[in-house]
Amino acid sequence: MSDQDTRGSRGDSTFSDTRYEAVRSRDARFDGEFFFAVATTGIYCRPSCPAVTPKRQNVRYYATAAAAQSNGYRACRRCRPDAVPGSADWNVRADVVGRAMRMIGDGVVDREGVGGLAVRLGYSARQVQRQLTAELGAGPVALARAQRAHTARVLLQTTGLPVTEIAFAAGFASVRQFNDTIRAVYDLTPTALRAAAPTRGGGRATPAAGIPLRLAHRGPYQATAVFDLLAEEALPGVEDVIGERGTRTYRRTLRLPYASGIVAVEERDPRRGGDTHRCGWLDARLHLSDLRDLTTAVQRLRGLFDLDADPYAVDERLAADPRLAPLVRARPGLRSPGAADPEEFAVRAAVGPAAARRLVVEFGTPLPSPCSTLTHVFPAPEALAGRVPLAAALAEGAVRLDAGADRDDAERQLLAVPGVGPAVAALIRMRALGDPDVAVPGEVSSDGWRPWRSYALRHLRRAAEEGARIADPHPLSA
Repeated sequence: MSDQDTRGSRGDSTFSDTRYEAVRSRDARFDGEFFFAVATTGIYCRPSCPAVTPKRQNVRYYATAAAAQSNGYRACRRCRPDAVPGSADWNVRADVVGRAMRMIGDGVVDREGVGGLAVRLGYSARQVQRQLTAELGAGPVALARAQRAHTARVLLQTTGLPVTEIAFAAGFASVRQFNDTIRAVYDLTPTALRAAAPTRGGGRATPAAGIPLRLAHRGPYQATAVFDLLAEEALPGVEDVIGERGTRTYRRTLRLPYASGIVAVEERDPRRGGDTHRCGWLDARLHLSDLRDLTTAVQRLRGLFDLDADPYAVDERLAADPRLAPLVRARPGLRSPGAADPEEFAVRAAVGPAAARRLVVEFGTPLPSPCSTLTHVFPAPEALAGRVPLAAALAEGAVRLDAGADRDDAERQLLAVPGVGPAVAALIRMRALGDPDVAVPGEVSSDGWRPWRSYALRHLRRAAEEGARIADPHPLSA
């Protein structure tokens, strides 16, 4: 493996100089965009690692943590490079590598193997292996292995679950494979890794208390705008937003591959700096009926809150437009939220809020143990196939909205469904498929905003919402 990043810059000294400057200045903007390893220590880190900067000649660059691990490097215990936000590239790109990375993040390899991933992509397993390895320095097995190791570390360090249960919950096929991977990635046994956990309040959680998580993001994050949107859209029985504006908690039920779950996410960043932060996280707590759903649940939450975005790239492009420049200055890091369940969002968008509430009451799956106002999981497409044309298309596979769906194909499929017009199809593409570059029919748009037109729309809508709030501070609907 070359010591250069594998995305087309092999042999480019200027490119390496830029990467080294990011490492030397501990620039958190690049966390997750690349990783660096130190040949003399055998450790790999995130660019913002606080350790002493290594000599340039000892540094190697990798596009993924999996590539660094495959080359024999172990994760730094100071900067925890496995916990950084994911690369924003995977949400932007529509090619096979971008789609594959989204599906691996959603746990497809753990559930269906490389063969299942290849079938979903429409390629042979050998082609998928070749393309991922050529660009990222690691194939689908190594990428999934790195993800499993991270899931295992979270469970080891935040819960009191037995090690054997954690091994299978994280997706490992055997306890031996689990032990070998943890030693290779962290240079510690699972027991030692658990003992090395940083202290965070009241110790490790019990299964009944849920799994505490820190959902990392890069750059500034406008939490208030995201929570305002979630509060506006909240579907009774499935989700709610409680508390005062600025310190709210978003809660919802989740329909996951193995079972159901409940999540609670806090609005405020724990470092108490208001809405904008150079880097930080959202505190969350997950209650899962089956721990094997942890990886998928986390990835879907990251999509819902748009935590893998690169706000620096988005703001730089949009601020070049005179109309958007003051909006970007007022709200740096404004996100374009996605969806916790793509199929659920699509059905809700197609039928509207009032009909969605009726569907929950009539067809929703009751929770075994309701949690306050959370009582149901939104019905699966199969349960609604006789009532909602889009649900029928989803159940039959005529419309695909999974993590690796081709967005152009999905939009064409949506437009073929009775009752789904261009505006609804565009909204589903933006939110359910996490497309950062959608122009919604009837809304102002400009090619100069590419590839971030979804964010431009959020800026325009947010400015309109804030204007309405100022004009009418005590609306009747409040």
